[in-house]
Amino acid sequence: MKKTEDYPLLIAEDGPLKGKRWQVSQTLVLGRESTCDVVVADRQISRFHARLTPTNEGVMFEDLGSKNGTYHNSMILSAPVMLQDGDRLAVGIAQQFTYLTSDATMPLLDGGKPGRLMIDQKSRRVWVKQQQLDPPLSAQQFRLLWLLYDNQGQVVSRPDLVTAVWGDDQSVGVSDQALDALIRRLRDRLAALDPGHQFIDTVRGHGIRLDNPPL
Repeated sequence: MKKTEDYPLLIAEDGPLKGKRWQVSQTLVLGRESTCDVVVADRQISRFHARLTPTNEGVMFEDLGSKNGTYHNSMILSAPVMLQDGDRLAVGIAQQFTYLTSDATMPLLDGGKPGRLMIDQKSRRVWVKQQQLDPPLSAQQFRLLWLLYDNQGQVVSRPDLVTAVWGDDQSVGVSDQALDALIRRLRDRLAALDPGHQFIDTVRGHGIRLDNPPL
């Protein structure tokens, strides 16, 4: 029998369902109709908007003739596609999702002491002092934290952070205030589980770094 954590995962990012997640163990219909498996209560969403279907080859994602379109990695979906780990999905512009090939438990370390903060990139889960952060971080918060975590101890420039969070296409119009607000919200989320330590340090004139001491 297949273990629960082996099933693919659909995670709601920006939109009314933000933070919710569904295991793709069977066909999931996304839409406005109350009988859908994933209900997005927004007028721009069609009653039956899109569908995820597990197959022997993987999970297929398709539009169901929606009025405002279905998107796969920011491209309008014109034909069914087989999903890959980390794909970004959207129904109209109302709700965005991330698709992961499997759920995961807390990551194991190959030697060394675990830090106060630990991240499993695959499942996008974050632990602070061995407590899982719940609800999950937003997509932007996670991308910011992951870049710092992947370069922990090093200073990451503000332009690099903006590009990682917003992408090349949208980063041009992002202000310093928008980045500062995102950093502040992320600090608040981490402080909820470890109020005695500030993980994200500002190095004036250089950028931002992650201070992640061992437990």
